[in-house]
Amino acid sequence: MPNIDDILRFETGEMTEDEIIEFIQSGIDSGWVWQLQGFYGRTAASLIEQGLCTPA
Repeated sequence: MPNIDDILRFETGEMTEDEIIEFIQSGIDSGWVWQLQGFYGRTAASLIEQGLCTPA
C-alpha cells in the first residue's frame, strides 16, 4: 500500500504530473491501485491508455 502522505498529496492535487505518473505506476506494479476506490483504477487505466504508465 502507498503511504498516507502520498495518498493525501494525490487526492488534494499537490502532486506534479510526473509525481502522479510515478505514484500510479508504483500502484500498478504492486497491485494496490486496483484495490482502492475506483478513481485509482480509472486513473491507472487512463494513464496506461495514454502510454504514460505500463501494465504490470
